[in-house]
Amino acid sequence: SPTLAPWMMRGGRVEFKTSALTIFQLRVSQASMAAKKKKNNASAPSSDGRSLICENRAARFNYALGETFEAGIQLHGSEVKSCREGRVQIAEAYVSIVSGEVFLLNAHIAHYKQANQFNHEVDRTRKLLLHGREIEKLWLKVQEKGFTIVPTKLYFKANRVKLEIALAKGKDSQDKRQTIKKREADLEMRRALRRG
Repeated sequence: SPTLAPWMMRGGRVEFKTSALTIFQLRVSQASMAAKKKKNNASAPSSDGRSLICENRAARFNYALGETFEAGIQLHGSEVKSCREGRVQIAEAYVSIVSGEVFLLNAHIAHYKQANQFNHEVDRTRKLLLHGREIEKLWLKVQEKGFTIVPTKLYFKANRVKLEIALAKGKDSQDKRQTIKKREADLEMRRALRRG
């Protein structure tokens, strides 16, 4: 049998000969594939240990955001796995307080493919976990005219899914025009700095 062949026939069965070099190459390729998969799904953790899943950019345009709160969220296992894949949308979501409990409504967490029959409801109502004094503060502000609670970011923090919610007041069309003008001016300034 030739010495360079990676396999040999012995008594009707195939035997593979592996060297340390081929095992090393296999491990390196597996590690690079895992890194690519991780890079495609969720963002890298920031300095405060947050790994962003999704952000509600429309909230910054449609509302004047005030005080923010970090809330835990009750999820099923398949929902957490979908979050790890980044298959979440909170642009149309909103927060409601019902009899002293806070709920996230209309948030879309896509089905997890491998969960098959044990999958979750995509747009179900999810309970948010906050301290009693935070719930009371939110409730009092929402009773004032014009205030609402909007979700702004969904992220992992210490391997737990957290939702950032903000007290917000709706912008009128003039405020929205000012936001667009400011954004365009910032963009022009950045372009000028790059050119010059």
